[in-house]
Amino acid sequence: MREAMYYQFHGSDIKCRLCPKTCMIPEGKTGFCRVRKNLGNKLYTQNYAACSSYALDPMEKKPLYHFYPGSLILSLGTWGCNFSCTFCQNWQIVHESPQTRVLLPDQGVEMAKQYQSQGNIGIAYTYSEPSVWYEYVFDTAKVARQAGLKNVLVTNGFINIEPLQALLPYIDALNIDVKAFNNEFYQTICAGGLESVKRTVELAASACHVEVTTLLVPGLNDTKAELDQLSQWLAGINPAIPLHFSRYFPNHKMSIPPTSESTMEMAHKIATQYLQYVYQGNMRGDGGNTYCPQCSQLLIDRNRLHSYLVHHNNCPQCGTSISIIGEVSF
Repeated sequence: MREAMYYQFHGSDIKCRLCPKTCMIPEGKTGFCRVRKNLGNKLYTQNYAACSSYALDPMEKKPLYHFYPGSLILSLGTWGCNFSCTFCQNWQIVHESPQTRVLLPDQGVEMAKQYQSQGNIGIAYTYSEPSVWYEYVFDTAKVARQAGLKNVLVTNGFINIEPLQALLPYIDALNIDVKAFNNEFYQTICAGGLESVKRTVELAASACHVEVTTLLVPGLNDTKAELDQLSQWLAGINPAIPLHFSRYFPNHKMSIPPTSESTMEMAHKIATQYLQYVYQGNMRGDGGNTYCPQCSQLLIDRNRLHSYLVHHNNCPQCGTSISIIGEVSF
């Protein structure tokens, strides 16, 4: 265990200030995330350096399509979450008590450096919710930055402003889940709140590279009106932010039938009215390819793992500069 950051005393309880839940935690108890515990009038994080999963993943798996496309990144995860999504894909490590190994920040960075010969460019904090691994991510990201490695967060975005702003200087890219564009979905399906997530996207997009993922769940967050509002809001921040629509399949506690391909196509059609780069995940076909927003030329074929970009990520047909960070490794 390690003493947690961002808490204050509130009578005989401790108020956690890491995420917008601001849990009031009595002595001997944990907050909603199960991670942060009040022991002897101090708040401790119980998952510091507790690694439940690690793998060398393609960057596209995060998914990040405009950040060093084709590269590899060491993915690390722990346990715990400040959401309770009924469709959670990693519920075994998020909401259960998985086996873990101790991986101190220096050890995590050393592991990432050992994979550099295989094309690794850094560390992604993912699989579980990295915001409830905050102290470990904060310490590791600083060491990784000093070692010349990239830091990536794959997050639900449900974090308070102060800890987010302290962490962002060490983060190079984020994929943020915007799980819906209606607060009822967040409250009933995820035990969260939309406005806090929107704020995270807005703040992060002003500091580093951001991509957004929305899992489309039939009948819950896939109306034309909602998708239109989501796309307009994101375009208002920056129309070059990539938006990934992901096809839902039954998982964990949710048994609703899978998202139809027609819904995925409808979402793509709506979003491309406002955004330059819109992708379709968990589907076969060309929904993962990158096209020029100016002339529609195919630029990155992710089925064939081939890039047609030229001269510092420009379109070969019309010369438009494509919003991509780093070199393309396809």
